[in-house]
Amino acid sequence: MPDSVLLGCDFSSAPTPKKTIVLAIGELHSGRVRLARLVHLASLSAFGDWLDQNPSWVGAFDWPFGLPRELVQTLGWPTDWAGCMAHYCALSRDQIRQDFAAFCNARPVGGKLAHRATDVPAGSSPSMKWVNPPVAFMLHAGVPLLLQAGATLPGLHAGGEPLKIALEGYPGLLAREVLGQRSYKADDKARQTPERLIARKDLITALEQGNTRLGLRLKLSHAQRDTLADDARGDALDAVLCLMQAAWAQTRHDAGDARYGLPAHMDPLEGWIVSA
Repeated sequence: MPDSVLLGCDFSSAPTPKKTIVLAIGELHSGRVRLARLVHLASLSAFGDWLDQNPSWVGAFDWPFGLPRELVQTLGWPTDWAGCMAHYCALSRDQIRQDFAAFCNARPVGGKLAHRATDVPAGSSPSMKWVNPPVAFMLHAGVPLLLQAGATLPGLHAGGEPLKIALEGYPGLLAREVLGQRSYKADDKARQTPERLIARKDLITALEQGNTRLGLRLKLSHAQRDTLADDARGDALDAVLCLMQAAWAQTRHDAGDARYGLPAHMDPLEGWIVSA
């Protein structure tokens, strides 16, 4: 029998039928992660419904789960995670943009943005960025849906549904391990080059062979492999990269780690990217 139902999520804070939220649903068995299916959701409400209606999962979600402590303290917001998220998610995007811009304007060139402790080892964008990519708005849109679904966020929040485990994922962490600085995706059609197609195929092969820090092998059908390679935007592949991180977290939990591989020193306000 498979060990558990797993999911990886490539998220959008403003999904549409053309730019959907993508879920990679899979299962882990004996060190192999089988991709069962890809689910495309065209609205935040559809995503929230999916989280509500599926009673048991371990998921890695591609958006930040917390803000930098330095930012929160400077703005005078609550420094406990629940209080901070309640305050933050009650703000409008315009208010967030104004507050974050004022924070940046008061700081020296080269140090405008505050970072979380996890950003350096993961190579991730600061969670306060509101453009390119707008991860601050992804946090703002995504965290309330996890809380409404009753999910538990290890190290941050004990939810009402102990079989729904939500972890912060980041596909760029695994992609860079395999590809270095090679780009494998682009939203702009003009940049969807043969070189990026080759990079996606190299990344898929590395996942299938287990050539990453996670020590897990991805199991795909021929059709699934083609689907991942042909998605020039990389959304489906990013969801699968998060699926692999969720599977790694499940192996840590199966080995007795109640925190699903998150470090003991993790800041309980900022959060941490799983496997970083």
